[in-house]
Amino acid sequence: MHLRLPRFLTAVAVTPALLLTACAGATDTKSATTQVTIAGSDYLGGAPVYTATQDKRWASNSLTPHLQSFATGRDALNAVLGGQAQYGVVGDLPAVSAILAGRDVKVLAALSSFTDWRLLTTKSAGITSFAGLKGRRVGLPEGTNVQYALAGMLAEAGLKPADVTLVNLAPNQVTASLARGDIDAGLTFPTFYDATQTALGAQYRELRYDGYRFRTLLIAGPGAKPSATTAVLRTLVSATTALTKDPSTARKEVIAQAAGAVQPAFVNGHFAAYDYDVTLDKPLLALLLDEGAWAKSAQKLAGTSDRATFLSHIDRAPLTTAAATAVSMPTK
Repeated sequence: MHLRLPRFLTAVAVTPALLLTACAGATDTKSATTQVTIAGSDYLGGAPVYTATQDKRWASNSLTPHLQSFATGRDALNAVLGGQAQYGVVGDLPAVSAILAGRDVKVLAALSSFTDWRLLTTKSAGITSFAGLKGRRVGLPEGTNVQYALAGMLAEAGLKPADVTLVNLAPNQVTASLARGDIDAGLTFPTFYDATQTALGAQYRELRYDGYRFRTLLIAGPGAKPSATTAVLRTLVSATTALTKDPSTARKEVIAQAAGAVQPAFVNGHFAAYDYDVTLDKPLLALLLDEGAWAKSAQKLAGTSDRATFLSHIDRAPLTTAAATAVSMPTK
């Protein structure tokens, strides 16, 4: 889940420790492994990256990984665009914004999907269906995946974005705004679901929406080499197979890799909401096209959102080599 689209392409600052990994891609002559640098922020959506690291799976494909952790997917994207990382684990909407901006980025695969979107509200607000949002104040971080989810909720009820009043809030402000009655409903990132329910207590109400299949993507910047990319994908396919066979161990590995960035209760409570499968499929292309049209309309982004543009930013070759059956996306 990611912050405002207009800021996705701003410069990113990294710590000196992270800058040490910027030369990734070189071969470690002592161990004959290739160093790869992966920037990410979503520990559940990108779980295969972290479980592969925790169980030392990268070495089987002659890779030495350097993981960079950022607060948002926007920053992970910027690390790739700025050359601090070869690969990024980001949500679908940041990738769309980069493609519309004509940036040199390639979509390599979807790592997972998620559909557990929740409209958060209160008993006092009396909203019992999405149709009940008409004329109401809805708080959310504008220009993010949750705003795209809201558009789907409204469309399902036959409403338009103009039928609600949007209140732009940071993800961590939605809970307090609901509690004060400043907004009638809100959308925020899944990491805040549990905290909102706890804070509102008996007043807590939610409406669930599964019409938006959010995809966590692996993207590559211009510094990624084809042979290393194929090895990265082989590793992630293997990690995903292990993860789906033993989710209990996978949860523990994600918690260990997160090192406090996400709480164990969140990982254990929401891990099952994600479906893990390394793919390039037709539904992903359809999603990117729809989000592109939405971003141009709702966010007034420049760029071309046609099929040819998005296909030109999808690199099918590495995953086809790593796991041919995982690729069903058309070439044109």
